[in-house]
Amino acid sequence: MRITDIKAVPISFPVPENKSVRLGIGRSVKRDAVLVRVDTDEGVTGWGEAHHGRCPGAIARLIDTTIRELVLGMDPRDVSGVTARVLKMQFASHGMGAASALALSGLDLALWDIRCQLTGWPLYRLLGGAAKPIKAYAGGIALGWQAPESLAQEALGLVEQGYRALKLRVGDTAARDIARVQAVRAAVGADIDILVDANTNYSIEDVRRVMPAYEECQVIWLEEPFPAHDHQAYGTAARLGRVPLAAGENHYTRYEFGPLLQSGSVGYVQPDLSKVGGITEAMRVAAMAAALKLSVNPHTSATAINMANSIHYLCAVDNPGYFEADVTALNPFRDEMMDRAPYTLDNNGCVQPHEGMGIGLRIDAAFLAAHPLIEGPCYV
Repeated sequence: MRITDIKAVPISFPVPENKSVRLGIGRSVKRDAVLVRVDTDEGVTGWGEAHHGRCPGAIARLIDTTIRELVLGMDPRDVSGVTARVLKMQFASHGMGAASALALSGLDLALWDIRCQLTGWPLYRLLGGAAKPIKAYAGGIALGWQAPESLAQEALGLVEQGYRALKLRVGDTAARDIARVQAVRAAVGADIDILVDANTNYSIEDVRRVMPAYEECQVIWLEEPFPAHDHQAYGTAARLGRVPLAAGENHYTRYEFGPLLQSGSVGYVQPDLSKVGGITEAMRVAAMAAALKLSVNPHTSATAINMANSIHYLCAVDNPGYFEADVTALNPFRDEMMDRAPYTLDNNGCVQPHEGMGIGLRIDAAFLAAHPLIEGPCYV
């Protein structure tokens, strides 16, 4: 069996102003994704999702040219071999490391889709796991910068839907962030887990100021207070309080997770299957984290492909943490792109993998054609 073609499919949709959310990285105005289609000489086609990196056209072009040329003709079942070739020939040189990891991620997810089709198995079983409930938190582009009373109402609505954990967007001023977290804690009570994400928008002094209040509000983790590679800041911040730091969505391949884990500065590990290098690299990261008794809590990307793969992944590792459920108000990539939703929340605030072949979802080609790439930034 051989790979005969690889094709990137960049897609977009605009976000109406009344559905827009403001975070530390800006106000959302559109959503992008880059799907990856892999064809074989035996007529089996696999689909994956590469994170868009805020430049979906560039990621798509990289997939359609360099990545395609590197692996065309290889055996699609040889996921380790494909990963090794891309890492050696592209990730490790020529200044395209992060972009290459995004492209590899979409390719790798598509190859695992092909492997599942050849066996007829669900992905979790092919990875050596079993179906089981996975704790979910309400995440995605939601619970953003707004008045504390408004944020508390949004949080209560999600608790009423069954969520037992919520992730709030912080990274504003320390005072406003504290007020929002305190308002949500007062509204939802002590039994709901609260996580916070600063989207790399904090300084060391910000962490120093917010940490006592976050401890008092029993915040589970403080996510990405700084850019991913600011190792010194993470090390300093980890000593400023008892709320563990979380990071990993912007770390690429096991080679970047190695120093992060060895630093001892993070308590929660967050690989994104559409960034880290796909399932193949994410399984390696999970093993590295498990050796340190740390859980993996994958960050989810834009579409149902990534979300469903993430649940299967969590069912296949021995250190599963939270699944990030996308509670973005408007996301047709989640709701309309496939033949059904990627997950359903149960009464205990958990999700389970779909049964059936692969991730248990089928893509709608007409939807892809109706959502061509929109140029321009996704946050302003």
